[in-house]
Amino acid sequence: MSPVKSIVFCHGIWADGSCFSKLIPALRVEGYEVITAEYGLDSHRGDVDCILRTLGRVASPILLVGHSYGGATITVAGTDDRVAGLVYIAAVAPDEEETTQSQLSNFPLTEVFGQVEVADDRNWMRPTGVQYFAGDLSEEEQQVVWATAMAPVHDLFDQKCEGVAWRSKPSWYVVSNNDQTVHPDLQRFVSKRMEATVTDVDSSHVSMLSHPDVVLDVIKEAAEKC
Repeated sequence: MSPVKSIVFCHGIWADGSCFSKLIPALRVEGYEVITAEYGLDSHRGDVDCILRTLGRVASPILLVGHSYGGATITVAGTDDRVAGLVYIAAVAPDEEETTQSQLSNFPLTEVFGQVEVADDRNWMRPTGVQYFAGDLSEEEQQVVWATAMAPVHDLFDQKCEGVAWRSKPSWYVVSNNDQTVHPDLQRFVSKRMEATVTDVDSSHVSMLSHPDVVLDVIKEAAEKC
């Protein structure tokens, strides 16, 4: 395959593509084609299908970058032949028999998930939850994170899709050591299982916002080596 010059970002819950805003300009300056998959968190299958459509908007080969629940979406979408490699940021990475929820339940955390209100069949993060989700950002940045949070359908984490890209594609993983949303031990478990190249950072769940230079280095390394 040709060198990777295209990057597709895939967000988690309580987020949209703006969570990658500190990475996109720097990558574009270096000549990468960059786009975010703006899925609606309405269904796991629908989110994966959105990524597959987005792959058609940039040149192949492509590096998929998934944060949090975005790790579940790139695990499936990454089986597409246009994808050369995967980068996980504080992310889940289910195997065939697993769901996002089953992974989280094996390594439970209550800080953020105790700050959830269910309404209109959606899981909404209360304003008090953002301090656990993005506690190493400034107060102003935390409020932007909360204001741009997209609420997932209530049963999203219980849904499954076929396909496990990390079994066949090279993978990189950024572990957030101070994460209070996806347990750091879960991050270490999945990154070891997929035999990823691992980088640790003393960060909250949103290392791409609190430590963008670290995450950028990982993405550029992956693009060069996959």
